[in-house]
Amino acid sequence: FQSLSESEMEIMQVIWALEAPATASQLLEVFAHKGWKIQTMSTFLTRLVDKGVLQVSKQGKTNWFSPALSQQEYHNLEAKSVIDSMYHGSVLDFLAAFYGGKKLEKSELDELREWFEEVASHD
Repeated sequence: FQSLSESEMEIMQVIWALEAPATASQLLEVFAHKGWKIQTMSTFLTRLVDKGVLQVSKQGKTNWFSPALSQQEYHNLEAKSVIDSMYHGSVLDFLAAFYGGKKLEKSELDELREWFEEVASHD
């Protein structure tokens, strides 16, 4: 899994919001304020395909880009990658670091308990 750069994430957010395939030219119009050239957009799109978050289909001479993953699927993979790389796959270690010894609110504990019960019931 490779995380997305800030610019790659901006592009993917637009593509996810479109809910339809887009061309490099269409995306370039959306990002006109950045002053990118078509080659810059093409490079970003190629990287996104290589990272597995974008898929490309060719119609005539035009490449159409659509998501290979939903936004939620990407975020799930990103979270798993952080936990695997920084916390040796331990959700408990991640949660301990995240809260840093702060006292949790009862409502937060209830939500966590409910979530863990739901996850356990799916196993």
